[in-house]
This record gives sequence, C-alpha cells and structure tokens, in this order.
Amino acid sequence: MSTPFPFTAVVGQDDLRLALLLNAVSPAVGGVLVRGEKGTAKSTAVRALSALMPEVDVVSGCRFSCDPHSPDPGCPDGPHEPGASGSRPARMVELPVGASEDRLVGALDIERALAEGVKAFEPGLLADAHRGILYVDEVNLLHDHLVDLLLDAAAMGASYVEREGVSVRHASKFLLVGTMNPEEGELRPQLLDRFGLTVEVSASREPDQRVEVVRRRLAHDDDPAGFAARWADEEAAVRARIVAARELLPSVRLGDGALRQIAATCAAFEVDGMRADIVMARTATALAAWAGRTDVLAEDVRQAALLALPHRRRRNPFDAPGLDEDKLDETLEEFGGPDEDGGGDDDPDPDPDGPGGPGGQPEPDDAPQGDGDAAARPEAGEGGEPQPSGGAGEQSPARAAEPFRTKVLSVPGLGEGAAGRRSRARTEHGRTTGARRPQGALTKLHLAATVQAAAPHQRARGRSGPGLVVRRDDLRQATREGREGNLVLFVVDASGSMAARQRMSAVKGAVLSLLLDAYQRRDKVGLVTFRGSAADVALPPTSSVDAAAARLESLPTGGRTPLAAGLLRAHEVLRVERLRDPARRALVVVVTDGRATGGPEPVALAGRAARLFAAEGVASVVVDCESGPVRLGLAGRLAGELGGTAVTLDELRADSIAGLVKDVQGNRRAA
Repeated sequence: MSTPFPFTAVVGQDDLRLALLLNAVSPAVGGVLVRGEKGTAKSTAVRALSALMPEVDVVSGCRFSCDPHSPDPGCPDGPHEPGASGSRPARMVELPVGASEDRLVGALDIERALAEGVKAFEPGLLADAHRGILYVDEVNLLHDHLVDLLLDAAAMGASYVEREGVSVRHASKFLLVGTMNPEEGELRPQLLDRFGLTVEVSASREPDQRVEVVRRRLAHDDDPAGFAARWADEEAAVRARIVAARELLPSVRLGDGALRQIAATCAAFEVDGMRADIVMARTATALAAWAGRTDVLAEDVRQAALLALPHRRRRNPFDAPGLDEDKLDETLEEFGGPDEDGGGDDDPDPDPDGPGGPGGQPEPDDAPQGDGDAAARPEAGEGGEPQPSGGAGEQSPARAAEPFRTKVLSVPGLGEGAAGRRSRARTEHGRTTGARRPQGALTKLHLAATVQAAAPHQRARGRSGPGLVVRRDDLRQATREGREGNLVLFVVDASGSMAARQRMSAVKGAVLSLLLDAYQRRDKVGLVTFRGSAADVALPPTSSVDAAAARLESLPTGGRTPLAAGLLRAHEVLRVERLRDPARRALVVVVTDGRATGGPEPVALAGRAARLFAAEGVASVVVDCESGPVRLGLAGRLAGELGGTAVTLDELRADSIAGLVKDVQGNRRAA
C-alpha cells in the first residue's frame, strides 16, 4: 500500500485545509466541494485527510460499520449481539466517475432471490463509506443517475436497494468531499447545495512557494516512508487537536448575537432555503472549537460565510461563485452589537499555530475578492466603454441580451449515448419498453419475461412445490428508454452583416439561452465562429457551458461572411468528435442570416458544405437572424440544404410556435 502525502506537508491552500479540518471536527458541517484548476493539490489534500481522522468503533464482523453503542436496528447483518466490537481507522472511499449503480449502492442476487427467496446482498460503496469519507474526484462529471442516488443517501442517511419487490436498506452517513475543475462543467444545483462548504483553489504565483511545492513533492516521490516520518510529529499534533476540538464542540455556545448575524448574512445574499443558515451555524461552532474557544465570535461567522455561501448564491451556471466582502462586513457590523449571551466581538488571544493563521482561520487578505456576478459577466471595457478593436472592420463585442427559456430542440430517432435530458435513447434508466437476454451481468430484471421464459420448463426441471425453478438462461434484461445528452455544436456568424449592435446583442442572448438549455439537459457544447476570411473553433466540444458563454461574450464582429468555411470547420469538429465519442449524437445550431460573401460563388459553396451534413444525417437547426422589412429567405434555403429547419429568434422562445420540435423531427424524416 502506498504512503499518502502528509496533510501537514501541503504547501499553502489555507482555505482548503481549514475546510477539511472543520469537517473532521464536525462531520455535521456537511462536506466540502473543492473547485480549482488542475494540479493544485485538491486530491492530495483530500486523500491525506483520512490519516488524520479519529478511529471509529464498529461491531465486529458487520459489513455496514454499525456503531456498537447504537447499532442500526435494520442492519442487514443484524441483529447484533452486545459486546462484540472493535475499532478501525476511518475509511476514505473513492467513487469513480464511471462507476455502475450496483457498485455504488450494492447488488442483490436476483436469481437466488427468485429461486430461494434469499436476500443475498453484496454491499456497495455507500456501505463502505458509512461513518467515513466518500470522495468523488471530478464530481461534476458524475452521471445523473449516480448523482440522484447520492442525493437520496445524503438526505436520508440510508441507502435503499430495490429490485422487483426485493429490497434491502442500510445506514449510510458519510462526509461527502468532491473535487472538480470548473472548466469541465458545473454541478447540478441540487448536488451543489448538498456540500456544506466550498473552496476555490489555484496555484500560487509566488516563486518561493512554488519551489517549496516541487521540493516536497520530489522528496516524497523519492522516499515516501521517510518523508512521512519527517512529518509524523506535525501529523500527530493536528490529529490530537482534532480530537480535542471534537470533545470541546458540545460545549461551544452559539449566542443570539451570532445567530442574528448568520440569519442577516444569509438574507442579505439572498440564498435559497434554510440549509445555508444551518451550515453557517455548524461551521461557526466548529471554528470556535478548532480555535479552542467555547464562544462563537463575529470572526467565526465571517469565515463561515466565506466557506458556506459562495456556491449557494449562484443564479445560473454562468455566475462565478464568490461573495462581496465589503457587503459581508457591512452586514456583520450592522447586526453585530453586544451579545447578552456572551458571543460578542471581543478578540481573545488567538492560537497562532493552527493551519491558516490565527485560530486556524486565514487572514482576510487570503480570501477570494470581488463580487462573483461581476466576475461572471465581463464587459467590453470600464464603465461600458468599448475596448480598442483588434483589426480593420472589427467592432467591439456587443453585450448579450437577457436570456430566455427556449423551445426544446432534439435529435430525431433513438440513440444510445450518455445519459442526459435532450433526445430519446436506450438507457439503463427510464420506462421499460421490452426485454432481451442479458449481455454480461444482469442489471435490470424484466420479471414478466423471466417468468414467461421459465414457465414451460417447470415439469422437466422436477418442480414439486410452489416455488418457481429459475435457471440463468431464463433471466431477461429489461430494455428501457430514457433521455441522452447530445453534442450541441453552435456555428455562429460574426461577420459584418451581423454587426449591428442591437442585432448582435439579440443573437448573443439567443445563443446564451440555448447554452443554458444545454446545461440543464447535460449536453456537451462546442462553438465555431466565422468572419473575415476564415472560421475558428472558439471552443472545442466540452461539458463546460460557462466556458462557451465566456467565449461568446467576448466575440468580436465584422468583415465578410465565409459561411462555407464555418460549415466545413463544424463538419471537421464533428468528424473528430465521432472518433472520441461515437455514441454521442450531434445537433448543429447555425446562427446566421444566411448571407455568404468572399471568394468565387460563395452561396453555392456554402450549399455544397451544407449538403455534407444532410448526407450524414446530422440533425440541424438554423436560427434565422435576418431582420428588416425586406427578407431574402437565405437562412431558410440553408436549412433546406442542411436537411434541418429554420426558426427565427422570436420562434425560438418557449412561448411561441408549439410545433417547433415536430418541425425539426419532421424535416429530418423527410430528408
């Protein structure tokens, strides 16, 4: 077994270390979501935390880690006899992004359940993580059905496995820790809210600190055991401090003054629901215990807000997490005042030895700065003034209009791609549409088909009692139909014919609306733009719709309209993406007025490029941006060449033209 990197040897990352330690002190805080670029010690710090966790008492031989002092009365391995107990280190269980449902929740032996009536259950990762840490690396890439199971277990503190009327339940309370790179996509709001705290991490720009990071990493890789031994005293000190803070935690007082500050802060930042208030209260209490105090101070409330609120105040996936610290300080000052319960603002002697500065808390200068909303929507320049243009005929980027709810655009037919919410597909989850022989392990039993397959053979198998004699060849897998995520590839005309600021603002607003829809439907997105004399891949296919929104926001306009170049570049992007992910079907959304200029016969060349998509059966929609009293209908002609349909910006809205989806699908069938 490899020796993990010591927690106390991690250089910098004070907020990350503090958030993890607070959860070690008080698991009721609710876990940590660590957001940041690759190579910032996210996984290293999380894996190192498990070595600092106190040991847990368990019932001997129980596969579900029951507490001997309070065993689960419904434990599948119970009932437990008193006295049979032992202790073991707290576990850190890693959930792979590509894990199956059976691996997460456990599996029932359906064949034995039908033939023998025996609940033969193999525990999954949720059972292994009970009373420990469940760690999900790249949690934003976790499949939706696994997210749903995690949400259920986190909400109820138990996991349920049900197959055709046979069910098993076991306790599953765990500390949920996730890491993610925001460039690869965002989390669903429901899962985001389940993380008690969130931390933004980034690599240091200080040369001396970067040197120390490299020095320690190389020393650990050369001699892991020796390196760990050099940090053993520091590790033991932090471990002892966690134990002491846990013992002190029940004695910490959360006065009315601190509670008023917590409630006022959550109200001021307009967070949804009451979970933020509860998490802030638990975090502030853990901060006081970690600092060795029995009173919660204003500094604890402030630090709790910086850790518990940023991810809860987002209104859409394009809002960057963050808090306006000036507003936070004003709120705390306004609702501070003396606390008759003793939780005032007196500054006791802090403990300088804890990670992150006094009392284990980072200095205010180390906290994220600025308002998240302002960071998410960069303007063209200060005060709304345009930046200098990048070349002749180029205009400064226009600001996107307000997004709106769009019509559902889907790919016709039945796919087999990754689970999502856009187009029909054969999936492991959804409504049952038929049965087949299982290919590999049986995951979803079709009971009626299984009984029908076994029934003719009962006499030959010597059946004499009421039980059904079932053989493996009788088992039938249920085929299900659900929804898949697609690749939505935007091909956006940024030429001079689209450059009128009011018009381009509406176009960007429409594309932004479609990006929001793609985020909600768990699609991958890509962005190809064309202007001047060429087309560019502004964003290769990715799950990060906020990255696409950022590229769209800064998109300049002007120049000629190389429509054919844009279509050919999009065709090449799709060709490469098919090699990487052949099961994911594409929906091409061309945003243009249909004009084509530059080079010989530009319109004819664009038509030939469009027919490549039609020949390959690629679903497409043309968003017609033509305006004015005289319309040439070029976008509609382009849609015909693509084998798709054309819709205007007004028709794209959800409250207009109810037959849009039928038109998209009908045109594809006709083609």
